[in-house]
Amino acid sequence: MSDWDTVPITLRKRVPKGSAMKSEQAVNAARRQGVAVETQVKWGGGANKQHVTTKNTAKLDRETEELKHDKVSLDLGKLIQQGRQNKGLSQKDLATKVNEKAQVINDYEAGRGIPNQLVIGKIEKVLGIKLRGKDRGTTLVSPGTKK
Repeated sequence: MSDWDTVPITLRKRVPKGSAMKSEQAVNAARRQGVAVETQVKWGGGANKQHVTTKNTAKLDRETEELKHDKVSLDLGKLIQQGRQNKGLSQKDLATKVNEKAQVINDYEAGRGIPNQLVIGKIEKVLGIKLRGKDRGTTLVSPGTKK
């Protein structure tokens, strides 16, 4: 008995989802309406903090000329190789002891690696020889003992 022309229809706007509410358009629309809008910029969110850029890398990125990273000298590679062989360690064993990949030790011994003082310090402790400074190749003296 109802007439098709007299049926009431109610229209409702859908509530925007969370991702739509965060869009730039939604923020601008809210500002136009006079709604208080709070925005935050997360610093460093989602970045991989494990690998820290070195001073050498930052310098290289700023340069416009074609430059190359510093490489480990061949004499340092020879010292590492000799020290490792004197201790009877393979590259993999040494890498495990200094908590690095075997490829890093391989690169250092071949003179291809980019010098990292932390890694070189760990290698010095494991091998028991000095790899930096004037008296390279001499045995390390532990801090508690006298010469």
